[in-house]
Amino acid sequence: MALNTQGPWGGGGGGQGPWGGGPSRPQPPDIEELLRRSQDRFKRFMPGGKGGARRIIILAVGALLVWLATGFYVVQPEEEGVALIFGKLSKKTPPGLNYNLPPPIGDVIKPKVTRINRVQIGFRGGTGGVSATATSPVPAESLMLTGDENIIDIQFVTLWRIRDAEKYLFNIRNPDSSVKDASEAAMREIIGKSEFEYVRTQGRVAIEQEARELIQKILDDWGAGIQVSDVQLQKIDPPGNVLDAFRDVQAARADKERAVNEGTAYRNEVVQRAQGEAARITNDAEAYKAERIAVANGEASRFLAVLEQYRNQKEVTRQRIYLDTMKSVLGGMDKVLIENNRDGAGVVPYLPLPELKNRSPAVPTTPGTSSAGSSK
Repeated sequence: MALNTQGPWGGGGGGQGPWGGGPSRPQPPDIEELLRRSQDRFKRFMPGGKGGARRIIILAVGALLVWLATGFYVVQPEEEGVALIFGKLSKKTPPGLNYNLPPPIGDVIKPKVTRINRVQIGFRGGTGGVSATATSPVPAESLMLTGDENIIDIQFVTLWRIRDAEKYLFNIRNPDSSVKDASEAAMREIIGKSEFEYVRTQGRVAIEQEARELIQKILDDWGAGIQVSDVQLQKIDPPGNVLDAFRDVQAARADKERAVNEGTAYRNEVVQRAQGEAARITNDAEAYKAERIAVANGEASRFLAVLEQYRNQKEVTRQRIYLDTMKSVLGGMDKVLIENNRDGAGVVPYLPLPELKNRSPAVPTTPGTSSAGSSK
């Protein structure tokens, strides 16, 4: 049925007003014509229509190919691909171009397995590292009880990365919270069995190593798939309200250690000097002992040699011994001996031969005096 496009009064106003005047009005669309055209287009794609089945197959195949093509994905070098099929792990893919069925059947998660993550315990903020400054302390995490019943304020950082992407994605809900809880529990256990001074002084490196191992053990028990890289202690101090008193105690302890060190140094100096003197005396005694033994051995050897010569030539040896003995006895005497039967007969008896021998040129000689006798 065609719509009546004429005016309300049946006239052929051609879109004018009811009185035949006024501006023209736009014509409404022909609804029947629109419906007819839509039906014709629909029939073309129906199986009974011309070419309908082929077009449906082509469209379906094209849509399937486009859908399958969306399954290609790229894994970056710092990532690991975890392919899922209906929400279940299908495979792990290395960096590069990979393929998995696209959503809604498949899905891909690409966690960054090489990135080092940081968890702060006892503070929030800062840049990390040993020299980091805690911009916002968290006393509920940092205050811990030591083994000797003292309270200590500890702030530290735990560095971790993903070791097993499957466990990391499916076994824990909040990785950062899990690492923080494990780190705080491990540190409280270590501090709880350590003394206050040990924690603040020489125990820093040992505590970091032990904490890293204990945190790793806790996370492995949870099946978290996380590798703890390092534990870095940031600050180890007493609580703020007793810090001044603690510094006074530290100053007194430093004075005590200085006095002990000075006494130890003096003791070491005296002991070393005494040990050196004792070693010198011992060495001198050993040298004298060796000298006396060597002299005795030489004397014994000489005596045995003389004895052997005496056995061979008794008279010659006896005469030689006699002469050697007289030489040693009379060699230092201040006497002049003159034999009577030889050249000594013409010597003036009162001539002071010893005085002439020992007299100084400045001392005059008195005639007729003699200070030595002659042996006849």
